[in-house]
Amino acid sequence: MALWNLLLLALIQGVTEFLPVSSSGHLVLLPNLTGLQDQGQVIDVAVHVGTLGAVILYFWSDVRVALGGIPRMLTGRIDTVGARLAFLLLAATVPVIVAGLIVHLTGLADVMRSIAVIGWAMLVFGVVLYWADQRGQQVKPAEAWTLRDAITLGLWQAVALIPGTSRSGITITGARLLGFDRTSAARLSMLMSIPTIIASGILLGGEVMMTADAQAARDGAIAAAFAFVSALAALAVMMRLLRSVSFTPYVIYRVALGMVLLWVAYS
Repeated sequence: MALWNLLLLALIQGVTEFLPVSSSGHLVLLPNLTGLQDQGQVIDVAVHVGTLGAVILYFWSDVRVALGGIPRMLTGRIDTVGARLAFLLLAATVPVIVAGLIVHLTGLADVMRSIAVIGWAMLVFGVVLYWADQRGQQVKPAEAWTLRDAITLGLWQAVALIPGTSRSGITITGARLLGFDRTSAARLSMLMSIPTIIASGILLGGEVMMTADAQAARDGAIAAAFAFVSALAALAVMMRLLRSVSFTPYVIYRVALGMVLLWVAYS
């Protein structure tokens, strides 16, 4: 694949992965709207690995605490901050793993990769994000989330399997409805992305490794590196802006893009 194409894909994935505008939707749209070659699963997995590295680095203090708590969690002792965080992240990941397996095995993933589905998801869930952000109270910090919150957010996250929904957007929506402040909602959403991306990588990684060749591996490495840099920059900008700006600008973008896509799909 041409270098400029890899760069474009990586920038799209990196910038949109953690913004509430749907990275998967944009990756599906790129070949549909431009006529470019579909990037395939190798590049999809690679750019997700790049964004995974970015979120781990940005939230390393939280990740380190959770990693330190895994041994205690595995022995059933949820009595430290790290063990509790690891347990809640695991609980929040179970719904999307189950739903993801169902979607993957039934072939629904391919059925939903259409401009019409993405357009409706962009529009509808953009409006839902605006409603939740305006309605949600700003009283709960990220440290206050409970097992019930984790499971609830996990169910919201499963909805993101619909292209155009946005994993970060739908989990932020759920967190705002649960009363978390904007920064905490985004923080929880980003932390939840780590085990989710890992699970997705494991699911698709086996298929990719059996079909990838040396050229595909090289392209994947380049795409992962570009995605890492762009995701880290986008994540830093969004977390800083949330101190003074709501999610409304992202909602406006989603609604506008959704309307354009629906016009394209039905015209």
